[in-house]
Amino acid sequence: MAIYSYDRLVKFVQAVFIKMGCPEADAITATTVLLSADLRGIDSHGVARLSGYVRLWEAGRINAKPNLRIVHETPSTAVVDGDAGLGLVVAPFAMKIAIEKAKQVGTGWVSVKNSNHFGIAGYHAMMALQEEMIGMAMTNASALVAPTFSVEKMLGTNPIAVAIPANNQPSFVADFATTTAANGKLEILQRKNQDTPIGWVQDKEGNASTDANILKKQGALLPLGSDREHGSHKGYALGSIVDIFSAVLSGASYGPWAPPFPAYIPMPENQPGQGLGHFLGAMRIDAFRPAQEFKEHMDHWIERFRNATPAPGYEKVLIPGDPEREMETIRIKEGIPLVDAVEQDLILVASNFKLTL
Repeated sequence: MAIYSYDRLVKFVQAVFIKMGCPEADAITATTVLLSADLRGIDSHGVARLSGYVRLWEAGRINAKPNLRIVHETPSTAVVDGDAGLGLVVAPFAMKIAIEKAKQVGTGWVSVKNSNHFGIAGYHAMMALQEEMIGMAMTNASALVAPTFSVEKMLGTNPIAVAIPANNQPSFVADFATTTAANGKLEILQRKNQDTPIGWVQDKEGNASTDANILKKQGALLPLGSDREHGSHKGYALGSIVDIFSAVLSGASYGPWAPPFPAYIPMPENQPGQGLGHFLGAMRIDAFRPAQEFKEHMDHWIERFRNATPAPGYEKVLIPGDPEREMETIRIKEGIPLVDAVEQDLILVASNFKLTL
């Protein structure tokens, strides 16, 4: 496993996006969003995805110079057409609109259509923290998930992120897939030639499986909860909510018609909408109560939960966002580790674009 400095990867990833034809400002934005995943330890959504974006661009499914625009709006809401742009660029554009609307009327909500994979949801939600607002972000994704009682893949991993500022304590940042495990974790296990834990996936007949390659054999990911007895109907419901807010509400393609991330998989026929969809929101705290008062109570909330008595075998109780924040501190100093398969993937991208990794 090789270690690359953050700055080295920034220069390389920016150069790749520019080679794809992205304007410099968009290349910088896309790079920042993409590498935020690696910094926060979400390796499945960082540079490991870069070659996938390149292949989508080569297939004509990503527009490097999109005309991002609002196609419908009210004082507190908007729909953005991403013009088939990089989701890494489209989502920040939409989140800025949500933040500006929140500044004006208290809350802002933006639904996006005609976009692509937008990296980690947490990045977009955390944009609101810079304005001392609460941020939310969600997106639909390639249909890899079988609803409870189904053998047919109907939903994506459909993540939800919520970022909430505090006063002296670090912000609360929840960022999670609505499946038991994100697809990227399967990809990591595939590169390591390892099995999945029970409860992550099922085979094409709906039987439990530990095969990390099961999606290539018509199997499916499972909703959060794994099975009905462990609450998979709740994960199914959460994933459905994300799909409806992100895609049905915006005019993107939803459910099994969501565009697949791998460029080699044919686009679904008879798509009901355009591209992938996102849903982003920002809430001004003082639209509800004085901001300082709220943040002091968030500190109180966080401190009490952090000091909860840990169960046997555990040192402490974590607050959502703790592991990622700690990882970011380490990786910005010590560098970002890349497994051999990802490094070789990036070397191939570099060669194709006549760049140096």
